[in-house]
Amino acid sequence: MNYICKSCYYQIRNIGLIRKYINDETCKTLVQVLIISRLEYGNALLYYIPLSLTNRLQRVQNCAARLVTRTGKRDQITPVLFQRHWLPVHFRSLYKILFHTFNVLSGTALVYLSDPIKMYTSENAPVYVLFTFEGTKCHTVMYGEKSFRASAPRLWNELSNQIKLAASKDIFCKVLKTHLFKLAYL
Repeated sequence: MNYICKSCYYQIRNIGLIRKYINDETCKTLVQVLIISRLEYGNALLYYIPLSLTNRLQRVQNCAARLVTRTGKRDQITPVLFQRHWLPVHFRSLYKILFHTFNVLSGTALVYLSDPIKMYTSENAPVYVLFTFEGTKCHTVMYGEKSFRASAPRLWNELSNQIKLAASKDIFCKVLKTHLFKLAYL
């Protein structure tokens, strides 16, 4: 985690040095490739990390947004993130877990994600309720509750049926991001 933050700050500093020589689109591409991609990599694992570490990653994202938009250090960053449609770090991890859960349900996920999850159905329930998970019992609170096997069913069951009913992966991603965006900023 510390390595990611340090290397991202190093990349932000380097892009900042050449910022006046490049246009906005090039800066946005550089930030996406060098910084945001590092925040996105494995962010489903960041769901239960301590708040202090989440805040460090959020500061990296904030610096990246300031660099792209040329926002000053003392200016409010929330409107900038809202305008760019960037989810905060915590909500990005929620998004990734729910995305993988949708893949499990649609049968496109890898086997190691699909096997430990048990779905159950209600005999008298409508079709859209069939996509619920059986809560899995974890033996250890330290690691068990943080696993995909435990967190995916809990997060999925908290979603509204409107989101669960998405017909395709693209529609699901769009509706889910809109839902998380409203939770984060409104």
